[in-house]
Amino acid sequence: MATNDSVNILNSAYLAVEYIDSFLPDNPLQQPFKNAWNYMLDNYTKFQIATWGSLIVHEVSYFLLCVPGFVFQFIPYMQKYKIQQDKPETWEKQWKCFKTLLFNHFFIQLPLICGTYYFTEYFNIPYEWEEMPRWYVLVAQCFGCAVIEDAWHYFLHRLLHHKRIYKYIHKVHHEFVSPFGMQAEYAHPLETLILGTGFFIGIVVFCNHVILLWAWVICRLMETIDVHSGYDVPLNPLHLVPFYAGARFHDFHHMNFIGNYASTFTWWDRIFGTDSQFIAYKEKEKKQQFVMKK
Repeated sequence: MATNDSVNILNSAYLAVEYIDSFLPDNPLQQPFKNAWNYMLDNYTKFQIATWGSLIVHEVSYFLLCVPGFVFQFIPYMQKYKIQQDKPETWEKQWKCFKTLLFNHFFIQLPLICGTYYFTEYFNIPYEWEEMPRWYVLVAQCFGCAVIEDAWHYFLHRLLHHKRIYKYIHKVHHEFVSPFGMQAEYAHPLETLILGTGFFIGIVVFCNHVILLWAWVICRLMETIDVHSGYDVPLNPLHLVPFYAGARFHDFHHMNFIGNYASTFTWWDRIFGTDSQFIAYKEKEKKQQFVMKK
């Protein structure tokens, strides 16, 4: 009975969104995107699309999303939004981070990406434009992927902080006490595999078109680069996502090496009380601000 009720609720929600979507104006970018997509299908093999297309999406998205945070360090006005103002970025750290990223991307992640084609073939995942899900279905699928990845990340990330194994794997990621966007995927190769597994679980559960692979890559990179940015910028649209953790939440984890283990949302830390030090820190910060105003 409960299962049927849940299905009915989901169906009703889907119909409601579909009804609202029918009143929205046509997307002016849809036709150019359709033309580009069909051109890609006509000129490249599925293996090339799944492998090299996925690599290009990842690399271009990663470094483009890092640009705002990188530029902020040169803008004096933005420094008031930097969380750890006493620890500015340095060229030495950023160059070291960049070199490690290139190694991880091409020697750890690329071999995994090479399996994308075989995944889509095994599960008969379509590539055609006509079978592409509507935007609201894609958004829901990405959110579902984020929920799954967040649960995986919380428990495995917390395990990597265990005193017996921390220094062998996860310590690499914590080399930078004050994080910056490009550092999001700066990690030990084993950590890339362990925590990266959570990314693929949602794909296995939800993927019904190759576009989800790329949409979820962009969403996940947008989130992880934001929380590692080191800047708590106002009017951040990601803060509209319910229970979104954000940069200040994760920055505290880098400052203290404990607590706030989840990647995207706050609920797992709230349930297990691993955000207690962060909550106390925020309350202390509010009191200090109140005293300063008086």
